Amino acid sequence: MKTTPALYKMSFLIFLLSVLLILPVEGFTQQRSEALHKIFQAEQDFNRERGKKWKEDWPYYTEEFIVEELLNLTFWKQDLAKIDKKSLNQSDQINLELFQLTLEDRIFNLKYQSYLMPLNSEGGFITGILYNIQSTRLKNKEGQESYLRKLGALPAYLKRQQALLEEGLEKKITVPKIIVEKCLNIIEGFSETSADQSVFVKPFDGFEAEENGYLRAIELVESKIIPAYKKFYEYVKGTYLKKTRESIAARDLPNGAAYYEQRVRFFTTLNISPEEVFETGQSEVARIRAEMEEIIEELDFEGNFADFLEFLRTDPQFYAKTTKELLLKAAWISKRAEAVLPRYFGNLPRMPFTVEPVPAAIAPNYTGGRYSEGNYRTGKPGAFWVNTYALNTRPLYVLPALALHESVPGHHTQIMLAAEIQEVPAFRRNTYLSAFGEGWALYAEYLGKEAGIYETAYEDFGRLTYEMWRACRLVVDVGMHYKGWTRQQALDFMAENTALSLHEVETEIDRYIGWPAQAVSYKMGEISIRKLRKEAEESLGGKFNIREFHDEVLKNGSIPMLSLQRIIRKYIEENQN
Repeated sequence: MKTTPALYKMSFLIFLLSVLLILPVEGFTQQRSEALHKIFQAEQDFNRERGKKWKEDWPYYTEEFIVEELLNLTFWKQDLAKIDKKSLNQSDQINLELFQLTLEDRIFNLKYQSYLMPLNSEGGFITGILYNIQSTRLKNKEGQESYLRKLGALPAYLKRQQALLEEGLEKKITVPKIIVEKCLNIIEGFSETSADQSVFVKPFDGFEAEENGYLRAIELVESKIIPAYKKFYEYVKGTYLKKTRESIAARDLPNGAAYYEQRVRFFTTLNISPEEVFETGQSEVARIRAEMEEIIEELDFEGNFADFLEFLRTDPQFYAKTTKELLLKAAWISKRAEAVLPRYFGNLPRMPFTVEPVPAAIAPNYTGGRYSEGNYRTGKPGAFWVNTYALNTRPLYVLPALALHESVPGHHTQIMLAAEIQEVPAFRRNTYLSAFGEGWALYAEYLGKEAGIYETAYEDFGRLTYEMWRACRLVVDVGMHYKGWTRQQALDFMAENTALSLHEVETEIDRYIGWPAQAVSYKMGEISIRKLRKEAEESLGGKFNIREFHDEVLKNGSIPMLSLQRIIRKYIEENQN
């Protein structure tokens, strides 16, 4: 078609108008993105300055810290509210949503004074000290000196935590008595170990340094740290235990109903009530129970459901005879799981993982297994921790589900892929949301069924027992903290519906008592991921690609479930055409 002057003029005017319309939008988008990242940078600078103030000390709550923290958090929250989320790109939308979630949670916990309850059934801050020490890698003399200063500051840290417990008693914001009793064994373990065998000198193993560095650590542990732990133990046993609350329910704390409701929203990252969680749990328990009954029938077992659970808990064929046997079995299952990963993922992490026993100091009160995060900076590999304490309570039929959850394609895959994400704010690299991370790990157990990891009907029953365990959590956590259930009611409900050993049932129930609402995140997160997969499969039909779907779920790291819903629905829309 020939271009006339009039047509050329009109085309130019249309082009000019489009430029005038687009440029301001792009400009505003950039301005809003810059405003958002200024908030992130302000938070990072604040944390850096606070770190300098602490130097080699351990973080703790003082009145000055709380006032300063609340003031900054409130300012950042107000600034976030001024930013139009829809004008941001997808990455910044995630940044905003995640920062807002964690920001509001930090404000809530500071105002509620949750820091006055620093203990839980696994030790709370006491176990946190252990994790800190275990992650220490001494590479040079400067690192050695830094670590020795940290050890020297530990007694003062214990005193500050004692002061917080004392303040909690005055304000009736306390840990349940049963949880304190669990912690006493852990605290005593640190005070009874000889200095040369103490966890505090372990970082010097294999460190080629001057001999006096190791000897100075021994002297510090012997003269200051062990006595400090003994004093803390005496306070907790002699004073705190006698005065703390008998009740196990979060609802019985000051303004406890609102506290628990907020915990449920935070840990699920959904706008959901405890009642809705409870009802979901009951529905899931009924569904899973029906599948378990089918397996019992398939095995031609003579007896009822309770008889079958008793059989699984007591028959020697289901238990390892030695620590080595249990660890070797866990390692073999993990390697089999690694072999199927390329069928289900396009992107896999560079970091390897290993299989290790849970440290003896914490094993008695610890769960059956856990993931210990790898670190690209220090070279520490990921680790699938297997609890080898009380072997007659660690059934082999649940080991495949545990391995899939803690190693691959569960926690190790998700967490180490997240660690490789570039060009995201520091807070995002350091944030772990239970609904996403634990929801993904539970989804990984389900994926193992599809991948053929469960080789026997007993192992498949073990998978269902683990899924039932997470479904029961929705019922017993809300039951204990919100609906007036006793600990015994919760124990009975869990024991009657899962094949977990009675030791594990007790350990789990006490964990939920000491960590309100965290336990509901697993199943609610997994339900969200499975719903999104079903939505993608039904919408895309033959175009659905399982590897692409999993990569899309994991590519942004640990994010709120509402963010994940938006991302997957956008992915579906883009791939339907």
